[in-house]
Amino acid sequence: MKKKYIVKKNHEFQEIIGLRVFIKTDPYYIYFRKNNLNYPRFGISVGKKLGNAVLRNKVRRQIRSMITIDPTLNIQGYDYIIIVKKNYFKNSYFINKEVLLKNLKK
Repeated sequence: MKKKYIVKKNHEFQEIIGLRVFIKTDPYYIYFRKNNLNYPRFGISVGKKLGNAVLRNKVRRQIRSMITIDPTLNIQGYDYIIIVKKNYFKNSYFINKEVLLKNLKK
């Protein structure tokens, strides 16, 4: 994923989460807001309670691949913060991908 598609700054995370506009699914909380760009930006948050650094980085890589693989994803002009919940590990990769992509298109 290119740098321009990533939300990295803490104040940007806090602004998006502070709006309290989100979708609650079993494995994720997906916060979003409209931006003035022609492309979407994503921020991924995996808390320390979910596991060690190796496991958290694996989850981040999986989510990035879920987002970049799908060419039918037409979600331009939004910033998304994806917060992973413990229920992420109860489902397979493909079920988690389906849930994420279905809720990003809303």
